[in-house]
Amino acid sequence: MRFRPCIDIHNGKVKQIVGGSLRDGDLLSSIKENEVCHEVSSAKENFVSEEDGAFYGSLYKKLGLTGGHIILLNPAGSEEYKKDIEQAKSALDAFPGGLMIGGGITADNAGSFLEMGATHIIVTSYVFKDGKVDMERLSKLKKAVGKERIVLDLSCRKRDNDYYIVTDRWQKFTEVKLDNEALEMFKNYADEFLIHAVDVEGKSKGIEEGVARLLGDWGGLPITYAGGVGSLDDIKKLKELGKNNLDVTVGSALSIFGGNIELEDVIESVK
Repeated sequence: MRFRPCIDIHNGKVKQIVGGSLRDGDLLSSIKENEVCHEVSSAKENFVSEEDGAFYGSLYKKLGLTGGHIILLNPAGSEEYKKDIEQAKSALDAFPGGLMIGGGITADNAGSFLEMGATHIIVTSYVFKDGKVDMERLSKLKKAVGKERIVLDLSCRKRDNDYYIVTDRWQKFTEVKLDNEALEMFKNYADEFLIHAVDVEGKSKGIEEGVARLLGDWGGLPITYAGGVGSLDDIKKLKELGKNNLDVTVGSALSIFGGNIELEDVIESVK
């Protein structure tokens, strides 16, 4: 197991939110061709940092924590998304070759994020259309940057006793179940997976055991699990249920994000 650090950016600020609370609001200005829109995006916040992306990038570089995730939480095309990218760029400048980035990425713009210094691009919504996998887009993405530079974010929520992949900043259910069949298909288009258990994301009240068990039983690609870690015991449980096949990211529970767990203790616990 490896610890993967995170930098979540929303409305131009590094913050930690309750994942399931993220909502895109109404447009505040009319959208015309080639005009940037202004959209209110809200979420229940656990922590809003006074530090910028560069601070966290520098910290992770100092500690040798590679493979971390920058997640842009505003809708692409909004003024707030532009601010998110500015923060992300400062993090990548501080730790070039050490971080991945996701949020609003398509086959057409993926290369620009790699040029910015990201090792991988993280993609969800772009490869889905009307709740189904868009194989044409998935293939186009692979052709654009190569399988080895792609992380597919297959974050999920529970419905009718199954876990379904969710898109559009975790707001929309797809028709695709997160199961072995889906993982086997997607592994042909990705270097690894990032999977948030959205129902517990940001709550620091325990992991989603069903998701951890499902992913640990599969183990066909590197997978980072995110969601609900609130103690070192949760990491121990994730190790067991994930059969040591899963990496972990921790957000709101960390002291650097206003929580009670020291970053150094998490790093030691995954060894």
